[in-house]
Amino acid sequence: MPAPIRLAQRAQRVAPFYVMELAKAAQAMAAQGGADQRRMLTLNIGEPDFTAPPLVQEAATRAIRDGHTQYTQATGLPALREAISGWYAQRFGLNVDPSRIIVTAGASMALQLACLALIDAGDEVLMPDPCYPCNRQFVQAAEGRAVLLPSGPEQRFQLSAEQVRAAWGPATRGVLLASPSNPTGTSIARQTLHDIAAQVRARHGITLVDEIYLGLSYEDAFGHSALGLDDGLGEHIVSVNSFSKYFNMTGWRLGWLVVPPELVAPIERLAQNLVICASTVAQHAALACFEADSLAEYERRRAAFKARRDYFLPELHRLGLTVPVMPDGAFYAWADTREWCRNWGLPDDGSPESGSWALAFELMRRCQIAATPGRDFGVAEPGRYLRFSTASSMEQLQEAVARLEAAR
Repeated sequence: MPAPIRLAQRAQRVAPFYVMELAKAAQAMAAQGGADQRRMLTLNIGEPDFTAPPLVQEAATRAIRDGHTQYTQATGLPALREAISGWYAQRFGLNVDPSRIIVTAGASMALQLACLALIDAGDEVLMPDPCYPCNRQFVQAAEGRAVLLPSGPEQRFQLSAEQVRAAWGPATRGVLLASPSNPTGTSIARQTLHDIAAQVRARHGITLVDEIYLGLSYEDAFGHSALGLDDGLGEHIVSVNSFSKYFNMTGWRLGWLVVPPELVAPIERLAQNLVICASTVAQHAALACFEADSLAEYERRRAAFKARRDYFLPELHRLGLTVPVMPDGAFYAWADTREWCRNWGLPDDGSPESGSWALAFELMRRCQIAATPGRDFGVAEPGRYLRFSTASSMEQLQEAVARLEAAR
């Protein structure tokens, strides 16, 4: 028998992505049912049920038909960088030089490029707990270490400037934030974000902000980009964004970075070697995102996401799945499961497979509802919270409420 393949340490350190593991379990459970079984309601994946609007689809078809399928420069089509810059001006009143925008193969590649450019082996990056699990893995892939700081509902599940100050040590390189956040849908208040960025800047560190849900902000107090921070702080932010969420292009794998001018060349070199360029067809299609008709459609869809939030969150509260902080963006509900675990006699002893993990499997069995347990998102209270995605249709959310009420 041949010797087993030796895995690199970095591969062994990568934890499972439990969102996807649970999705596989939900699919397997649905496949085992008979013809009369109710369909599984998938409230576990953060993917809009909307697809790219008509003008974007037509632009993709046109690009293929006209042969616009060859490599672009590693930083992206100049016209697309200009269009993104124009969106910042139109939507947020920000003057972002197109030369600072780097188009990437999804926000995941954007984060990987930023981490590879800025993090050395042994560097520590401060992050809130809870946070999106893949963001931690990008830090780890660059040989850094994610330091999770418990961030409860009293601070909107986000870091505070005081936490950053207290946790900063000799190995600290900077912070990685998300606003609005996955899994909580909460954003960082402008003053708090300013204070964190000032703390980091004073220590010559880096502030990376995941803003992929920024277009899906619902409250005026939070719908702002870190790039607009005053006192010159916005110019030092590394912002990650995406065409997946607000622009409804998840499978097209297209995103972008906005970086300080001195980072453009090194990140471009990394992109040239690691990916060459983002999908050319997707880039040409994305140009149509910024047409007036497309932007109007995106705003209609944003209103639909808000309406889903405004329906589903009060219903969860009524049913005992309390959401301690109203999400101001994205399409998630971060619900406290303790009452349901007690009522259903589920183990809640702090072990990885108790609490919300156990409840998630019971919801699949009893209600045919898939949701995501907190195990993915942190270590402080992994069993307390369950993430529901409200990216599904209003009809699915209403059916989910009916099933939860019947099983309560």
